[in-house]
Amino acid sequence: MNIFNKVTLQSMKKSRTRTIVTIIGVVLSAAMITAVATFAVSLQSYMINGAAAKYGDWHIEIPEADSSIAQKQAEDSRVANVVALQNIGYATLEGGQNPDKPYLFVTGWNEEALDALPIKLLSGRLPENSSEVVIPAHIAANGGVKILVGDTLTLSVGNRMSVDQKLSQHDSYCAGEETLVPTTKKTYTVVGICQRPAIEEYAAPGYTLITTKDTAASDSLTVFITLKNPYQVHSYVDSISDNNSYVLNDDVLRFMGLSGEKILTVLLYSIGGILIALVMLGSVFLIYNSFDISLNERTHQFGILMSVGATEKQLRNSVLFEGLCIGIIGIPIGILVGIPSIKLVLSLVAKNFANVMYDNVSLTLVVSVPALVAAAVISMITILISAYIPAKKAASTPVMECIRQTNEVKVEAKAIRTSKLAERLYCLEETLALKNFKRNRRRYRSIILSLTLSVVLFVSASSFGTYLNKIAENSSVVVEEYDICFYTRDMEESELFQLYDELKTVDSVTKSSYQALSTYSCVLNVSDLSSHFFDEYGEPIGYDGASETVEVLLDIQFVEGSVYQNLLEGLGLSAEEYTGQDKKMIMAGILPGNWYTQEQPMEFTLRSKTGDQTKTIRATFVKDYPDLLPTEPGEWPGYTLMVMAPYEIKPQFDALGATVKPTKLGMTFKSENPGQSTAEMQTMIDGASITADYNLYNVYEMLEQNRNITFIVNLFSVVFITMISLIAVANVFNTISTNIKLRRREFAMLRSVGMSDRDFNKMMRFECTLYGARTMILGLPLSGVLSCLIYKGMVVGGADNIDFVFPWGSMAISVFGVLFIVFITMLYATNKIKRENIIDALRDDII
Repeated sequence: MNIFNKVTLQSMKKSRTRTIVTIIGVVLSAAMITAVATFAVSLQSYMINGAAAKYGDWHIEIPEADSSIAQKQAEDSRVANVVALQNIGYATLEGGQNPDKPYLFVTGWNEEALDALPIKLLSGRLPENSSEVVIPAHIAANGGVKILVGDTLTLSVGNRMSVDQKLSQHDSYCAGEETLVPTTKKTYTVVGICQRPAIEEYAAPGYTLITTKDTAASDSLTVFITLKNPYQVHSYVDSISDNNSYVLNDDVLRFMGLSGEKILTVLLYSIGGILIALVMLGSVFLIYNSFDISLNERTHQFGILMSVGATEKQLRNSVLFEGLCIGIIGIPIGILVGIPSIKLVLSLVAKNFANVMYDNVSLTLVVSVPALVAAAVISMITILISAYIPAKKAASTPVMECIRQTNEVKVEAKAIRTSKLAERLYCLEETLALKNFKRNRRRYRSIILSLTLSVVLFVSASSFGTYLNKIAENSSVVVEEYDICFYTRDMEESELFQLYDELKTVDSVTKSSYQALSTYSCVLNVSDLSSHFFDEYGEPIGYDGASETVEVLLDIQFVEGSVYQNLLEGLGLSAEEYTGQDKKMIMAGILPGNWYTQEQPMEFTLRSKTGDQTKTIRATFVKDYPDLLPTEPGEWPGYTLMVMAPYEIKPQFDALGATVKPTKLGMTFKSENPGQSTAEMQTMIDGASITADYNLYNVYEMLEQNRNITFIVNLFSVVFITMISLIAVANVFNTISTNIKLRRREFAMLRSVGMSDRDFNKMMRFECTLYGARTMILGLPLSGVLSCLIYKGMVVGGADNIDFVFPWGSMAISVFGVLFIVFITMLYATNKIKRENIIDALRDDII
């Protein structure tokens, strides 16, 4: 070790507090960089594993191969596993309603395929021989053909041909350009119903039927290949593409950045890069200030060394050696702190990620050696950059300036001049504090910038969390009191009630109800309508201001009798007055953001399509309605006029036959376990082979996803801003405390000429106020602008149902936090100064 490094180590030992605080800053920086890198790797691993569980963990599919090709792939050293399905052939789906999917595609699965490829059985069992088959549920829902467990299928199985080319499941159906060439007849017994197999693309021309391996079928296979190293996928397919067509498992490979869609990995690593850049920015402030202060302490020492022949390179290397020592201590500790910290955070959010993304794969910590090496390198680069800038400046400073130490403090009259107003407002102690602030602006600027960065990050993160919470709240307002809903416009009423009787028996369902929503077109006389109605509804209904009549859409919601009675009771209305033949009804007027009401009842006359029947409704406006079924995208006309009525009178309206679109029939359920209940209901529906178009929603899960996303973002925002704030606090503490130590002689001189402790404290409090005021002048406007930009970004992103909220609360917290940090640091440093002997402090040339 050379003499310069020994001097550096002695200087670090002498200024233990500054060295320890700098190391703490490096530990925080390395911990955050490690946490961000490890979280990015863990999240990527979670998404890859989740996609593999959902779509299969294979990487390459060869849709048309024979056993020799499968054997050749299995023998390749790059291949981890090969699974082969038997392509038994295509058959026409008799009565199919989907013109783009007219076939059944029969496949033979062995035990290995059933274990390796994801398949979810909804009812029945798996096939045990080649005469049994499992069918997918979407044959009924998508194809419109009802096939039940126990049915027998007799199929003419063959190949799809386009001229001389044999077509596969990855070739979409082209009517008139292909033919089905039958080769054999097969008879199968349906023993089970499953969800659509993950290997079947949505655009595939055939519904995948699953049976066991058929020894009598031709040697035609679909081969699924899993590589030992997925990142060799492109080189592997290049080696087989000359003789075989192939398909990549993009659902899995996209999370590795290996598919054509790289947006997810780019987004993940871009966000990680931004966070690391912010951490580096905060860390550079801290570490740079620490080295800058260290060099201020050693300026006199550097001058003496240069006067006896030390070169710029030797002095610069001395400072870089100090950075290296701090990095060697701080970075390993930071990595050791960052890994368990992010593990704790992952354990807190694992359940929320399961509710948002994959519930069959857990989010666990994945420690990547390359990620840790990258974190260590980035941390060391941050330290060396922070050390190099002040080192270069110190090494290039003239010898005499270093010895006299005249380069830091500016004492020109112009630089420290105060205004006449300041002299009138401030007393001596406050004037001294202001002049000290002016004479060394550069040193104080670093403190103010560090505090400003902390304020801006804190307020911005708080605003982001506020808007996320508002989005979640607004989502919960739209949805009513139920957890699960089913609705359709394509089902007979009798079939719905039969299904309702089954679904309401599902375990954990505590409450159920049914309803219908019919929409009618009604012509109103303008003379019968109030000006208030046109003020509110004129624009939404498209009234031109001149016509004598206006056409509106009128919804009638038919609900169970008990629900209707409870609604009347809640509104304080008489059941006798609003129940029965030709009695008054209640209605809700809903406009974007507000209710419509008027004192006088409103009359609507509905006419049958032939015009020979009419039905007159006299309705009173109220501010309530029963649970509504979800509105389909583009369905809402921008206003609602909705009459509520008991289901018993629905036949009177059905007799008119005048609805403008099919009636929406629906069921709603409350459940103690919505996820389990929804799964059981879906199994029942699939088992019943419902051919009607329908929607089954786990509404609770949708709201839970919003809450989970909000929780995840809030948690990471809080953790991130806390760590950044800790770095800022360490920076401020280090800078202020060391600056005060550097002013020992100045303070000792003031005390020697009679400044009392009370006046001294007054001067220091004013300096604290200057720090806080300058920080707020910069930080609060920037925070307000960023909060506005965050709001605008969310509105552009689709969150148009939130209002701008000025971050008064977070700004007030940041003001208090800044003043508190500065005052506590000043108090700590000045108390140490006061305990020193005045004579000793005056004799010292340097710390």
